[in-house]
Amino acid sequence: MDTLRQHELFEIEVLDRMRSFKMLDPIVFGGGTMLRLCHQLNRYSADLDFWFVRQTDQDKYFSNLIKCFENEYEITDEQVKRSTLLLELRAGSYPKRLKIEIRRKMQPIDFQEKIAFSTFAAKQVVLKALTLEQAMKNKFAAFMDRGEVRDGFDIEFLLRKGIDLPEMNPELIKKFRKKIRGLKDLDFKVKLGSIVEDSIRGYYTHQKFVYLEEKLNDKAQ
Repeated sequence: MDTLRQHELFEIEVLDRMRSFKMLDPIVFGGGTMLRLCHQLNRYSADLDFWFVRQTDQDKYFSNLIKCFENEYEITDEQVKRSTLLLELRAGSYPKRLKIEIRRKMQPIDFQEKIAFSTFAAKQVVLKALTLEQAMKNKFAAFMDRGEVRDGFDIEFLLRKGIDLPEMNPELIKKFRKKIRGLKDLDFKVKLGSIVEDSIRGYYTHQKFVYLEEKLNDKAQ
């Protein structure tokens, strides 16, 4: 089994352990891994991203999160940052480290109950996850902030799921288009090519985000 598939097994195993220790109760699952495990996004994702949606003693929560894992995995990083709680795990049976990051600031977000699963794993985990509409808002903001090709890929995935782009004025449309066209061949061939399914790697290497640009043109009309 290749490294990406093994890492996905690690993600499911960690989510299941968090569920068993009730660490999922005050948080909502989001990001690319949520789209992968809850909606079958056709790329792999490396980290587990969460948001607090319930008032929680965060110091106590983080202490309990560490206890949840310390006897099972090696904890290679633990930080209480200004904006996030960060925990990084390593297990001898998996090749890559897994980072868990939880946004500390509570803000209104839409979520629903979903099942996280992998075709490579027997376990399934019921949890709270961002709605696809909320995921689109988050991914759009992320792409405008950091311009990563994976965020553009996720936006295209959400568009194919029938989720509309956020409302944009002409200036924002112009900035968004500039971000898309600023991506290099290397972004598609290497950064994206290393995490997408084999069946679509060639398409994105040659076509890039043509579908996203079509939808953006519709938005501009």
